[in-house]
Amino acid sequence: MELIRKAGNMGKFYPANPKEIEIMIDSWNQIIDKNIEDKNVLKIKPKSIIAPHAGYIYSGFTANFAHRLVPNAKPKRVIVIGPSHHVYLRGISAGYFDAYETPFGYLKGDPAYLKKLSEYFDFTFAEEAHYIEHSTETQFPFIKYYEPDVKVIELIYGITDYLEVADLIEFLLRDPENVVVISTDLSHYYNQKVANELDKNCVVGVAYKNLELIEEKCEACGKIGLEAIIKVAKDLYLETKVLDYRTSADVTGDTSSVVGYMSAVIY
Repeated sequence: MELIRKAGNMGKFYPANPKEIEIMIDSWNQIIDKNIEDKNVLKIKPKSIIAPHAGYIYSGFTANFAHRLVPNAKPKRVIVIGPSHHVYLRGISAGYFDAYETPFGYLKGDPAYLKKLSEYFDFTFAEEAHYIEHSTETQFPFIKYYEPDVKVIELIYGITDYLEVADLIEFLLRDPENVVVISTDLSHYYNQKVANELDKNCVVGVAYKNLELIEEKCEACGKIGLEAIIKVAKDLYLETKVLDYRTSADVTGDTSSVVGYMSAVIY
C-alpha cells in the first residue's frame, strides 16, 4: 500500500485550484522578465535554493524566483528541508512517502533513496508533523509546476545542531542529480524599519557567505537550515546569489508588523 503525503495546507497557504497558481506564476515571471537587469541569472544551475514559505500572496513571488531556476540543473531528485512549526521534534524527521499531493497532481517520492540515506544519518519519522508542516509543503506546488517528473524527499528538523544538517546537505550535494531546497522566512512581526535592519544581516550573510553574521544577528524561523547551507557553500567553494528580498508590507501596505522573505541560489 502506497503512503501518500496529503496536502494539509492546500487552499490555505496556496490555492487548491492549479489554474490560480499558474496565473500567479505567469504574472510573477512576467515581472521578473521585465525588470531583471542581468538575464544570465536565469541561466544559473543551482545546487541549492533558499525559498520562503508564507502564503503565496505574501511570499510567492520571492519563492518562485528561486524555483524557476531549478530546471536548469536537470535534477533527478529535489530534497526539501524545513523547520517544524507545529510538532515538537528532536533531530530530523524524514518523510518515507511514495507520493506527495499537490494541486497539479502527485509528485513522486523516493523512499528507496531515503532508506539508503538512513544508513548514514539518524532520521526519525514523525508522520503527524509532515501532514501539517507548511514550510516544506509550500515548496511542492512550485516543484511540480517546474519539474513534474522529479522525485521529492521531505526532511523536517526540530531541535538539532546546524552542523548535523550541514553534514547531510554536503552528502546530498555530492550527487549532481540532487537539488536541495532550504525553506525559511526571516524576521517576524517587527515594524518595517526594524525588520529591514534585522533581515539585512540574513541577506548579507547569504550574499557574502558570512556564517558568523547569520549565527549572531540573523532572525529566521529556518535559521538552522540557513546556517547549514551557508557552511556547505563555504566548505565546497560554492557561489551564492540573493535573488529577492521583501516583506509582507509590499502586499498589505501595513508597515507596523511585517514578516521578511528572501530567496537565493547556491551554485
